[in-house]
Amino acid sequence: MKRKVGYTWRLRDVMAQHQIFTATELVPLLRERGIDLSASQVHRLVSGTPERLSLQVMAVLCDILSCTPADLVATTAENAGVRKTATGDLPAPPANVAKLRPRAARILPDA
Repeated sequence: MKRKVGYTWRLRDVMAQHQIFTATELVPLLRERGIDLSASQVHRLVSGTPERLSLQVMAVLCDILSCTPADLVATTAENAGVRKTATGDLPAPPANVAKLRPRAARILPDA
């Protein structure tokens, strides 16, 4: 059985719990700890869901927000449905197959 695994990025929620409501408030806190990201990079980190994140950035976010990585990333896992394949359930051919076939073209000589 296959499993479908996903995650939810909860940085914005955890920031709000610590009275940090904008990405620009987070930039100097990151810089104090040696993470030099541009304002647009931090905005994407806060407003989007990252596919990749350095462990150093994760550790610094956890330090700033006094939380654990599990607070920032909520994981989900569920069994994926197995696709069934048809076996022996082929549709029956139409009754008058000859009527469905194109007729051969007749080519006439130029007169």
